[in-house]
Amino acid sequence: MTSIEKIRNVAIIAHIDHGKTTLIDSIFRATRLFRENARVAERVMDNNELERERGITIRAKHCSVEWKDYLINIIDTPGHADFSGEVERILSMVDSVLLLVDANEGPMPQTRYVLMRSLRLGLRPIVIVNKVDRPMADPMSALHKTFDLFLELGASDEQCDFAVLYGSGLHGWIVRDLDSDTREGIDALFETIVAEVPAPQGNLNAPFLMQVSTIGWRDHIGRTGTGRVLQGTLRKGDDITRVTAQWKRANWLQKKSVVRGEDWDVGGTYPERVNYLWVTRGLDTVIADEVVAGEIVTIAGPKEISIGDTIAAPEIEDPALPPLEIEEPTVSMLFLVNTGPLAGRDGNAVTLRQIRTRLDRELRTNVALRVEDLGRMDGLKVSGRGELHLAILIEEMRREGMELCVSPPEVITRMDDNGQLLEPMEELNIDVPLEHQGIVIEKVSQRKGELTHMHNEGRGMLRLEFRIPTRGLIGYRNEFLTDTRGLGIMASRFIGYGPWCGDIVSRSRGSMISMDTGDATSYSLENLQERGTLFISPMDPVYQGMIVGEHSRPNDLPCNPTKRKALTNHRAVGKDHSIGLDVPRRLTLDTALEWIAPGELLEVTPKAVRPRKAIIDAEERKREERRRAAAG
Repeated sequence: MTSIEKIRNVAIIAHIDHGKTTLIDSIFRATRLFRENARVAERVMDNNELERERGITIRAKHCSVEWKDYLINIIDTPGHADFSGEVERILSMVDSVLLLVDANEGPMPQTRYVLMRSLRLGLRPIVIVNKVDRPMADPMSALHKTFDLFLELGASDEQCDFAVLYGSGLHGWIVRDLDSDTREGIDALFETIVAEVPAPQGNLNAPFLMQVSTIGWRDHIGRTGTGRVLQGTLRKGDDITRVTAQWKRANWLQKKSVVRGEDWDVGGTYPERVNYLWVTRGLDTVIADEVVAGEIVTIAGPKEISIGDTIAAPEIEDPALPPLEIEEPTVSMLFLVNTGPLAGRDGNAVTLRQIRTRLDRELRTNVALRVEDLGRMDGLKVSGRGELHLAILIEEMRREGMELCVSPPEVITRMDDNGQLLEPMEELNIDVPLEHQGIVIEKVSQRKGELTHMHNEGRGMLRLEFRIPTRGLIGYRNEFLTDTRGLGIMASRFIGYGPWCGDIVSRSRGSMISMDTGDATSYSLENLQERGTLFISPMDPVYQGMIVGEHSRPNDLPCNPTKRKALTNHRAVGKDHSIGLDVPRRLTLDTALEWIAPGELLEVTPKAVRPRKAIIDAEERKREERRRAAAG
């Protein structure tokens, strides 16, 4: 057992793709966590298949390393804004954070968000300027911008006096001084953590107390809760008290102090027992018989354990701690039963009961997800933090063999006390070459974006900052990459709710809709490709109401991609004419979710994604349009 004075608890926070998980790989190599001849994959903390494919961290993960006689608990956090809620809760378990800043990009939107949370909790970050060996890197400029960000966020004098390190997580070196220190190893990081990060505070002789920061699920055991032991000792089989609490109002974070009764209330007190205890050593979760103050522990036993629950010894009379914030969803979609003619061909055509069972299983651990029964016989409403949050869930379901249809993403609106309609707003940062600034500003302005700041980054790059409705970003990312020839960088974060900004035209082109069912033919597609961009190839199965391409004009175009060339006994001048087809535009799950418009659905199967009209029959669609027109 490590004494509390020798424990250090830190989290690594940064914007997406600034090198958090890669730095942890270097930490593992430096502490010889793996034997020398072991085969270790890159980004070993990204142990989920989707995380490896997309190169992002989706779930926060805990690991520990031993350096000299110190136990350093490290938590790898997500960098994407859709999973920012994970970061908020993780910060309650640590005593400091390692703030990674890209030496080229400098602070980005998510950097600002996670740093703001850290400073509010009174943590004193350690700044690591990463990727200093890359071309175009400017570590001093990145450091100055980071210091300005500390001042802008109201950091105290002590927090502004942060330790600074420079390095390359990919090549495994970190130094204090770029000019004089040898660029080998990361001992400077461990020495700085030991010197700058305070040991956990906690009385070993006091009654046990902890708060649940994250939850998990283990088959045959049930829900588990993870948190830091605040005081005392806990042994397997001990009796405990679980206390729940809830916030009274949504704007509690604006208050400098939190008072029970005024801001939050105790929900209930329940006697429980601890059946299992785990701690993390390296990458492995090991069973423990006893844990003490300062350690990060996972417990199992209470069936209804949840985020923010206080776990305490029974002798504590009033143990309740203020609840942790669980982020509210901003985007919703309908998850519907697949009723298309091709249902069941690629995977399992699931029923509404099976969809509900799968979503209930997801709710065990995905606390930012909401599932609402609208009374429909064919689907449920699912809400999350953003498009990516829901796209990850859909991708997991299709890889499990499920087929379903989903509707276009829609933002979740609210009404204020005066009856004014509010919608979620985003802070959008764009780095773009100077020659493309005009088209970017024009397109973002059309989506109700308001330019708030413009700064010439040098090196031919311009940084633009906008305030834009979340609706305006839906479907814009691919258009942005096309407009900037793939050279632009776009990042955003949710900043709250603002007044409704009016109608936004997200798609300026219509759909090419199949009027028949069968296999697509080269003969028909050759003519159709002149009318727009195709999504299908010859011999692909199509059905009535399926969208086979994007029309070059705003209106929808009914077409017949299954039409075959009429055969006759007469020789024709063009009988040897060869058919030339362009490469179709293949929609991925992410691009298809951005592309589909109201009145359309996306059919998702394990092998394909197919956009289609919500009403397949053409005559029924016309009648529905007439009914809506008559209703005003």
